[in-house]
Parts: sequence; structure tokens; C-alpha cells
Amino acid sequence: MAKDFGAGFHVAPGRDVVDAQAYEAWTGRWSRLFVPSVLAAARIAPGDRVLDVSTGTGEAALQALPIAGESGLVVGVDISPAMLRGARDRLREQRFLPVAADGQALPFPDASFDSVVCHLGLQFFPKPEHGMAEFRRVLRPGGRAAVCVISLAERAPMWSVLADAIGKRRPDLRSVLYLSFALNDPARLKALFAGAGFNDVRVECETRGDVGGSFEEYWKPIESGVGSIPQAYLALPGDQRRQVREEVQSKLARYESDGRLRLSVEMLIGVGRA
Repeated sequence: MAKDFGAGFHVAPGRDVVDAQAYEAWTGRWSRLFVPSVLAAARIAPGDRVLDVSTGTGEAALQALPIAGESGLVVGVDISPAMLRGARDRLREQRFLPVAADGQALPFPDASFDSVVCHLGLQFFPKPEHGMAEFRRVLRPGGRAAVCVISLAERAPMWSVLADAIGKRRPDLRSVLYLSFALNDPARLKALFAGAGFNDVRVECETRGDVGGSFEEYWKPIESGVGSIPQAYLALPGDQRRQVREEVQSKLARYESDGRLRLSVEMLIGVGRA
């Protein structure tokens, strides 16, 4: 991974999630649309112990808490302490426990949880098969794991158009820029579940759309450096940043109507039973 920009996927190393509004505009508003489907796939029930891997700012955990109920528990794991601080400050709830840990080496005993969810995190694992094996290990027999990842890059233009423009100018960063789409093959995702020993494996595509604001509103969080792709953008020289902005604006013009961007994104949701 290149050393000339922050390697954190949502925040640069050593920094907190200080701009929650920028995170919401760049990632949160889109990822939130798929959380209900992920939780439904995991079949969370009242009283369940739920593990939310790559909890980020805690959106999946927030929506899982009322389903698990007063007798349930949601543990949010993230490798980034900065993200966990954001989740902890947002979810001031005793039934939510934030834990700093690597999803590929979970610090929990076998069969500790009734459900495991991983929402837009597995694609960033250096070895996603290790993560899947850990999800299977910590699940009780019969428990379910549900994973959501981004589908093909062209089906997520709000992120891929910027990644393409930067990649032309920094081909050395392509491996980082396209990590978001690393698990875009349904067959591979299904194989990861099967390889970890899951049964009744199913992978489905879901698409959600939303009407946003102007291009200027879309661009604002990019200038804040929230996310690995915006961090790579900020590492470019000034003239290249101007070129990237012009290219992205030109390509997103096809999605603009009445001064507002109308975009959609496709995700893959995989589920398996322990």
C-alpha cells in the first residue's frame, strides 16, 4: 500500500471521525440503505448476541439493537480505534460493546454469538477467507452470518467514477482504489462461505437508489478526505486534482436532473448457516 496518503479506509491514521457529515455524505447515506436486508438475512431475534464486524460508525449495530431487544447484546468490532470512538459516541447504550480487533483474528471463544453481520467490511480484509472462517468459528450451531459487499464498480458510480479518474493519474494506487470492489463476484462470495463451512449459502444482488443534491454537495466530502479514495485524491498535485474534478463532474452529468444527482448502487448480500 502506498505510503504517501492515509492508509485508513475511512479516516487517516491517528485521526478521529471529526467530520460525521462528510462520512454520511460519502458512505453512510448509501450503506444505510442495505442494513435492513443484511439484518434480515442474519435472522436476528430478541435476546440474541450479535457480532457486528467492521462496525464503523455503528449503523448496523444501531439498527440491530432494537431487534435484539433488552435481553440481547450487540458487540461492534473494528480494527480502527478512531471508528470505534465514533460508534461509541453515537451509540451510548449499555447493550452495545465496542471492541478494537482484527476481523481475521476475533478475540472471542468458539460459538459465542447467535448472529454475525459484516456490512461493507469484508472486501477490505487482506485475507477474507480468514475472516469468514472466524465468523463461522464464533457462531453457535445454527447461527447465521450475513455479509454485504459492493458489486461491480460500474454499478456504484458515486465511488467508481472518482476511483477511475485517480487511477489514471496514479496507477500505483489502483490496488487501494479498487479494494471497495474486490469481492464483486457472487460466485467468489458464495465460495468464501462454503469454504468456511457454512451451509444453506445464498448470495443475492440488491440495488438501491437515492436522489442527492448538486455536484457541489457530492464533492464536498471528497475534499474532506473521508475514505481511502478521497484520501488518494487529496494526495494528488493541485493541477491533477482540478483535472480529476472536471472529469468526475463530466461523467456524473448523465445522472443529473434538475440540478440534483440521481444515483443507485448495487450490493451483494451473502448469508450462510453455521
